[in-house]
Amino acid sequence: MKEVDVFATELLEEAKRFLEKAKDSTDEQGRTAFLNAALLLGMSSLEAHINAICQEMSERPALNIMDYSVLSEKEFVFDKGKFELTTKLRIYNIADRILFISKRFGLKGRQFDTTADWWSKLHQAIDKRNSLVHLKESYMITYEQVKSAFEGILGTLDATYMILYNQHFPALGRQLDSNMSF
Repeated sequence: MKEVDVFATELLEEAKRFLEKAKDSTDEQGRTAFLNAALLLGMSSLEAHINAICQEMSERPALNIMDYSVLSEKEFVFDKGKFELTTKLRIYNIADRILFISKRFGLKGRQFDTTADWWSKLHQAIDKRNSLVHLKESYMITYEQVKSAFEGILGTLDATYMILYNQHFPALGRQLDSNMSF
């Protein structure tokens, strides 16, 4: 397992542990802090896993400039008659990147089921994370919302692994149970 995969998995395990701590907390401030940490680390883990997959896919032959742009999240320019990647960051929506890698690199005949429950839960998780990091009004979070976010994250990663590698996401078997004890 590559170093980036190990790190992405550790982020997921930390996030799940914070969710466990939130469930057990009797202090409202502590519970909210644990839920916020769980959501942010869970989404960070998703992005780290997707970035690791994108890094792997970028090593494949016969990619075009748009492939590299999406996979590396780099801007491209047209200069002197050719397209070139720049060092400038170009952020793509995480859901769009996930769909892109599944369509571009997925095994023949395999596609995301964007009507699946986990897909809508992923979008709700993204919205909840965005509400937290781009705070514009009062922010409330519940254990059920974060649990649902994790179901979306795990479902997305599992579907991605099935489409790309024909195997389940390795951490899926533990569901929401962390392997950490802090």
